[in-house]
Amino acid sequence: METLQAFRYELVPNGQQNLQMRRFAGACRFVFNKALALQKERYEGGRKRLGYSDLCKQLTGWKAEHQTDWLNDTPSQSLQQALKNLETAYKNFFEKRAEFPCFKKKGQSDSFRYPQGFKLDQTNSRIFLPKLGWLRYRNSRDVLGTVRNVTVSRAGEKWFVSIQTQREIEQAIPNGGAVGIDMGVARFATLSDGAFISPLNSFKQHESTLRRAQQAMGRKVKFSSNWKKAKTRVQKIHERIANVRRDFLHKHSTAISQNHAIVFVEDLQVRNMSKSASGTTSEPGKNVRAKSGLNKAILDQGWFEFRRQLDYKLSWRGGWLIEVPAKNTSRTCLECDHISADNRKRQALFKCVACGFEEHADLVGANNVLRAGYARLACEVSGALMPPAAGTHRSDLGVNA
Repeated sequence: METLQAFRYELVPNGQQNLQMRRFAGACRFVFNKALALQKERYEGGRKRLGYSDLCKQLTGWKAEHQTDWLNDTPSQSLQQALKNLETAYKNFFEKRAEFPCFKKKGQSDSFRYPQGFKLDQTNSRIFLPKLGWLRYRNSRDVLGTVRNVTVSRAGEKWFVSIQTQREIEQAIPNGGAVGIDMGVARFATLSDGAFISPLNSFKQHESTLRRAQQAMGRKVKFSSNWKKAKTRVQKIHERIANVRRDFLHKHSTAISQNHAIVFVEDLQVRNMSKSASGTTSEPGKNVRAKSGLNKAILDQGWFEFRRQLDYKLSWRGGWLIEVPAKNTSRTCLECDHISADNRKRQALFKCVACGFEEHADLVGANNVLRAGYARLACEVSGALMPPAAGTHRSDLGVNA
């Protein structure tokens, strides 16, 4: 079967290349924002939204204007890709997968893409990009497959290149059995076999350092040289937090996908779970401070990213990630199936009020997730309680795509 995979490396540009990449990212951001403003203007005027082809014609006109002729210094294909990104953003919004497109800000998600015209020299750890020339990159692993496109992005003061490839691989045979996973704050993840993963709390570890750096930046005159230096220090701390969390999630998601063929997880709506509880002036929220701390802890864990990584890593290895409803998974007794909120009066202890069964609450939740997953398979795969065959398509099981 064919698979798409991205390989990300840190670039090592010279001074001129660094300046050019900043300009290219700025030009793509300008085109995206200008096209978005045009679409909003047309909507407010009662006119139809322009498609990608019509926006490309508008781009040609912008490049011919005297005030914006500097767009010609940026590769045309990268500017066109910015318009494609806007088209994709609208599509995701209309299909209710994302919020309405918003204007991009400098320093946030600075990037540009090359769909063609690049050359990759893995032997010498360098890549050729139009209007940039050859750039060195930190070659940590081989690029496998045929290169389809290249995306250059900025994180803090560093530049990275993401090389997307397409290749044919044999259908993998999944390894191991099935496991249910219960996500939590005190324990990051508890597996139904009794194993658990302690939380990393990357943000909490660096919170005091980040607070001091932000306070120092707040005392500087905005946009002054010292303010920019202080802002760079804040960005580096944020980058360190993200890198530590990403490394933690990759290591554990890889280990679970290597040792299990089917993984059942709760269908948690993280965005709804981490909503603010402050309320309004007329109707203020309750326990706002406690809810704020819980929201911070949930977002610090990276539940959604962990689930996303499990999904594609299991698919690479022929496995499945299956979501089950989270309702009553922490309240149902494993022995007598009695459901009650009183079964879990303490965070860590589950004690059934009907039969007296006691166990760690997260382990009970993980086993209930496992049982709910098998029940779902029993309904959707003709009553079979066995794991699906290796040739079964993921969508046939209602598996998260």
